[in-house]
Amino acid sequence: MASEYRWAEDHYDRLPALAAELVRRQATVIVAIGGPASALAAKAATKTIPIVFAMSSDPVNLGLVASLNRPGGNVTGATTLASMVVAKQFEVLHETVPKAMVVGFLVNPNSPNAETDTREAQDATRTLGLRLHTLNASTDREIDTAFTTLAQNGAGGVVVVADALFNSRPNQLVALAARHALPTIYSLREFAEAGGLLSYGTSIADVYRQVGVYTGRILKGEKPADLPVVQAVKVELVLNLRTAKTLGITLPLSLLGRVDEVIE
Repeated sequence: MASEYRWAEDHYDRLPALAAELVRRQATVIVAIGGPASALAAKAATKTIPIVFAMSSDPVNLGLVASLNRPGGNVTGATTLASMVVAKQFEVLHETVPKAMVVGFLVNPNSPNAETDTREAQDATRTLGLRLHTLNASTDREIDTAFTTLAQNGAGGVVVVADALFNSRPNQLVALAARHALPTIYSLREFAEAGGLLSYGTSIADVYRQVGVYTGRILKGEKPADLPVVQAVKVELVLNLRTAKTLGITLPLSLLGRVDEVIE
């Protein structure tokens, strides 16, 4: 059995053609990772080939499955429902830098999650009494410009939403946060490992492990319609202590007591 890989290089408009190519090659199973756009492209390309997704969206609202317990059709997978942790990310950031009254939110406007994520950010900052600057970025240059803009507008912290574009650029994002001395929280632990201040979100490794399990079961004859969508509910808070010291941040004991891992 052979595995074939296709990557859109963060250009969502390429996904339909890549999915159609896999269908023409009569793939036995299509694994769609990197976000909802890949799963939506795969579903649009075939109603018969099994599809297993990994994403941070609600697959019911996107129309990928009929329900989480009974997906129906040819699609199932695992989701982190990352939009549900956006509010918590703002809470953690506020607890880390309580004097920061202006915060930034970096979002990819091309993501199917953009509207939902932005709404969550607006609600969270309103509740916390913070002023929000939402910056859209879908290219490397726009990411650079966004951080410059946030620094010029006096942002005291940044939340980087979970997105395939951002997730593939931890070094760039961490370097920008360091250059502008902006305390930043991300969704994946890989960012904290790369030098980012904080990460709060689901372990992507656990999600991919479940995708592998489901793919194996389908290859052995099970149907996607009979495999409930798995929701990854365990989240982890990771702190890079060296970065905190560099930024001159004294972390409250209430936060330190909740950290799942400290990177020194």
